[in-house]
Amino acid sequence: MPLSVLDLSPVPTGTRPSQALHETLALARSAEAAGYHRYWLAEHHNIPSVVSTSPEVMIAAVAAATSAIRVGSGGIMLPNHSPLKVAETFRVLGGLYPDRIDLGIGRAPGTDQRTALALRRSREALSADDFPDQYAELRAYAEGFAAGHPFAPISAQPADVPLPPVWILGSSAYGGQAAAALGTGFAYAGHFGNLDPAGSAYRETFQPSPEQPEPHAILALAAIVAETEERAQALSLANQLSMLRLRSGRPGPLPSPEEAAAYPWSDAERAAVEEWAGLVSVGTPDQVAADLTRRAESAGADELIITTNIHNPTERRHSYALLATAWNLMPR
Repeated sequence: MPLSVLDLSPVPTGTRPSQALHETLALARSAEAAGYHRYWLAEHHNIPSVVSTSPEVMIAAVAAATSAIRVGSGGIMLPNHSPLKVAETFRVLGGLYPDRIDLGIGRAPGTDQRTALALRRSREALSADDFPDQYAELRAYAEGFAAGHPFAPISAQPADVPLPPVWILGSSAYGGQAAAALGTGFAYAGHFGNLDPAGSAYRETFQPSPEQPEPHAILALAAIVAETEERAQALSLANQLSMLRLRSGRPGPLPSPEEAAAYPWSDAERAAVEEWAGLVSVGTPDQVAADLTRRAESAGADELIITTNIHNPTERRHSYALLATAWNLMPR
């Protein structure tokens, strides 16, 4: 089963946020060398722990820093953008890096409501539920509008480049239903919950399209791998503290294991993070590989894409390298 990387460009405490962008490039190079299949960049806004604000820019940078790994968006939050601009941007990327670009798109804002309003520029756009219309417009820039459509004269350049393969992202049954109805691949945020029933609905109702004749489900999971179980648990506790701060309205950079160990945890906080901790595969390489295999088989996934948030960039790269070896990836 292919294994891929989902990168949010995490910002560790004590570092400049811009340094995380350079660490993303370093991780991409090492992921390609280790044999990972794809490298996707997320879109999030106004979150101090990550700088994944501009996936289209980072896709270009990652593709330039590598030579073979597929690079894409995990994803572009379509309601934040003009479909025309997305079509143009990804045709440019496809022209620069042929047969290497993926276009993953989602319908969530990737941020809080205030920031979403700043992105979308009107309360009407913020409350609109027009994702199918936006997607149809996006595709029409590549495939043509119906006769008489007001946008029919508009050309998304470069016009000789096809739109990259499209993946609908989701964390609920809606995403799977949309991907099935539109005949696209489906990428499910399993690090937020279980693939079913979204995965089952996707496969059962999938409508083939010229671009995607068969269903293909990518399951996103979180994992933290270390040489020893003790170190993996220490790294995991730091990740839990970061999630606690984010979900309690106190977001900040990714804490270190030492910060997490010194934090004065309340019983309520420990109970909360214990519930979230079960969504992350944590342990030695063999332990994590076995757990990811179990989750993938249970979900019926065709591919796994792994996100890993670790304070030390070297340890983060090492986590992915250990997993690649345990997964028997073929190094490039």
